Amino acid sequence: MKFRLILASQSRFRAGLLAAAGVAVEVSPAHVDEGAVKAGALAQGLSAAATALLLARLKAERVGRRHPEALVIGADQILVCEGRWFDKSADMDEAAEQLRALRGRAHELVTAVLCVRGEDLLWHHVSRPRLVMRDFSEDFLAQYLAQEGAMLTSTVGGYRVEGPGVQLFDAIEGEHSAIVGLPLLPLLGFLRQFGALAR
Repeated sequence: MKFRLILASQSRFRAGLLAAAGVAVEVSPAHVDEGAVKAGALAQGLSAAATALLLARLKAERVGRRHPEALVIGADQILVCEGRWFDKSADMDEAAEQLRALRGRAHELVTAVLCVRGEDLLWHHVSRPRLVMRDFSEDFLAQYLAQEGAMLTSTVGGYRVEGPGVQLFDAIEGEHSAIVGLPLLPLLGFLRQFGALAR
């Protein structure tokens, strides 16, 4: 059976992962106010995993209402370090501040993915890659910021492990695609089981 697949995200990283895996998807950003949702979740005492799932579902359902016949993929990611939740940086100064806050510490990338049809939740999964950032020097940080530039404001934590940002780390545990923002292997498994991809 042929299914129309839609990715409810404006992330070119997520779209790129699916394209590289040979999965044909349409891209339809949902434009959810993530800051407001996170603030409400924190006020209610929700965990990072529950909040990432909530955001992923809100995105997918918004797109699903426009395309009720489609299978819609929603995803979200929250960086957690010692209880603090990090968001994408507004500018390069904030990216530098985030990197200093993560320096020498371990953090988790709580990454949720789910599929809906209309407003029916069909499947969900949460991955928790763990990364240990090394105690890099201020000289290295200055070089890194100059090399990567404004690209760093498009990623939570101010780094891209698929680029020079890998030099920031002592250890990385977890599926690479989940670190980038989409737990690909669990998603592909569901899509095969559901009949959206060939077994």
